[in-house]
Amino acid sequence: MKQFSIITMLLGMSFILGGCMGMDKTKEQEEKQVDSETVAGDTRKNEYEKENFVPIQEYTGEGFKLRDSREENLEIAEKYQDEVEEAVKQFFLVEYKSEVKVHNMVAAVDGVTVYVESIGEPHFYTFAVVPVDSKNEVVRTDSVWSLEGEVETGITGGLYAMAYDKEFSNLDQYLEETTETYPIVGTPIVAIENVMATGYTTPYYFFSPVGDVFDKLFLEYMNNPEITADEIKDFLAKNPFDPMYVIFGIEFYMEEENSEPKQEILDSIASDIESLENIPRGEYNISLNDNYIDKKRGVGQKDNTIDRSDPNAIMKE
Repeated sequence: MKQFSIITMLLGMSFILGGCMGMDKTKEQEEKQVDSETVAGDTRKNEYEKENFVPIQEYTGEGFKLRDSREENLEIAEKYQDEVEEAVKQFFLVEYKSEVKVHNMVAAVDGVTVYVESIGEPHFYTFAVVPVDSKNEVVRTDSVWSLEGEVETGITGGLYAMAYDKEFSNLDQYLEETTETYPIVGTPIVAIENVMATGYTTPYYFFSPVGDVFDKLFLEYMNNPEITADEIKDFLAKNPFDPMYVIFGIEFYMEEENSEPKQEILDSIASDIESLENIPRGEYNISLNDNYIDKKRGVGQKDNTIDRSDPNAIMKE
């Protein structure tokens, strides 16, 4: 299975219901641009950044937009907010045997995207879509859906974390300590709750377990939602998996505004991850952004982002 980098993962989650923001010009097209067009493009870029880039510490998800979304869908859904939330809760309870709480609703193309967090274990963040008939101002609470594989991946991530809680605690402790050692910060929990939907997620990382073993683990959960950590660990011991199928995306931001990502910080964290023992098995991708996040897309990756990722990701066996 072809692996993908943390950059691809983050961008994919941000555009998951809206598609790409528009393909960049090809290299050949760029070479044909005259200097004046380049200057104009830079000016537009700077204007976009001034309007949409905010310090990560201030980001709550406000201003986040999905491509081609229609704000009237959100306005209609908000009139029936209680019904929408109840429909989404029932959807997860029936389809995924998971109790969730609703954090946020965002306008989408043909409805609203509802961001949720699971209650208890397995813990994960994900979304569902509630269709809206804007012409007749009808919210179709009987037709809730979610993108195939997204919820399943969130659940299996939560199950993996349940089974190896000590290893995850060690990883969490190390990453928290890095914010005390270096002038870097993670993503605010409120932003994760409101717009991220990246499965098992903390302020410093998210991860995605994929492949046949985890597909089977999901079925184990569906057959027994009360599955225990010991039962999960026993299942994974009997069904060994290659750590390349557990993809971690560690992401930090520089703490100060107008501060460029520092290679020495990234290298030090990568070196530590390589030498750390008793952390979860998996493929570790690490990225370091400047202080700003694009509030409209919910993405911190930019031209100046530095990373250690596939094909040079860190593999913890």
